[in-house]
Amino acid sequence: MHLSIVGATGFIGSQIVGEALSRGHAVTGIARNPGKLAARDGLTAVAADAADPDQLAKSLAGSDAFVVSVTWTNNDVEKILSALRSAGATRAIFVVGAGSLGMPDGRLWLDHMIEQGIAPPTSRKALEALRTLRSVSDIDWVAVSPSRDIEPGQRTGQFRLGQDDLLTDEEGGSRITTQDFAVAILDEIETPTMHRRRFTVGY
Repeated sequence: MHLSIVGATGFIGSQIVGEALSRGHAVTGIARNPGKLAARDGLTAVAADAADPDQLAKSLAGSDAFVVSVTWTNNDVEKILSALRSAGATRAIFVVGAGSLGMPDGRLWLDHMIEQGIAPPTSRKALEALRTLRSVSDIDWVAVSPSRDIEPGQRTGQFRLGQDDLLTDEEGGSRITTQDFAVAILDEIETPTMHRRRFTVGY
């Protein structure tokens, strides 16, 4: 397939690029500063700003699948959706973070962070993006959230999938590597099972 990845130089986006290339897909890596992308076979680096729907739409044109992995504090999901529609996209995967995942007491993980005096600026904006996606009916969107802790590590291909609640292990930990998170996203691109819903990935 030909994949367009918006936010291709980011912490998660760069791993999605690598996983897609390793599976033989052609990738258009879209970023404000595409010079950060190392040249690799199958990769086309394109400069585009997700805040500019017309510019972004031109960069997305001709792709078979779309992944959006951006910093939501700097981007507007409505503008990105507009670009996707202009590019003829019918399906797209959005990375929205862990703050919007539910906890056993019925609150969100974001609420627990705020209670602890931690208020990551991306979490609230990502939650707003997810809420907007849930009202979209003309694009087959999928949102995906990592576990509470996500960092580089091993690519094992072994993980669990959940829906709207934070996944934890027997010790209460909640983690996933960026490599395995990318595996889960590419699995969903290649074999779609989710439609207009969010899922989460964890060990």
